[in-house]
Amino acid sequence: MDRLQNFPYEVRWALDEDWDPAMRMVWETFLLFEAKDYTPEGVRNFFRFITDDDLKQAFLRGEYKLMVVLDGEQIIGVGTLRSIHQLSLLFVAPRYHHRGIGRKLVELLSDYLVEELGERYMFVKAAPYAVDFYRKCEFRAVSAPQTYSGITITPMEKYFY
Repeated sequence: MDRLQNFPYEVRWALDEDWDPAMRMVWETFLLFEAKDYTPEGVRNFFRFITDDDLKQAFLRGEYKLMVVLDGEQIIGVGTLRSIHQLSLLFVAPRYHHRGIGRKLVELLSDYLVEELGERYMFVKAAPYAVDFYRKCEFRAVSAPQTYSGITITPMEKYFY
């Protein structure tokens, strides 16, 4: 992949054994940066989502694509695709923030959607903490923030062409 030239970390599609450590990193990062913007119900619902066995089984069947970024053996970034073109669970471990890892995941997942699936856009339900990041990645809000089940999101999309 040309987009990985000079990128200092390994990036690949997740292996089965990556799921649990990836979701641990997601949970720890969520607690540090996003939980403050959620109600207690929202925090519980987020935890239920990432620990749901049906979600894990969808991943194991290849229906929930998970890309990981590694520093050695440690998972330091993840991004998933659900419902074909919906970006979900884009997280970078705290000490690796501001190193281009999140942006690289968006680029690579976008490339996959365009080159492998012929998709024209990507959609994300952005947490309040992440809205500015997604704007920098050329996403635009398609409606005002919404709250459901204690979780606040801003629907955003990015067209590739």
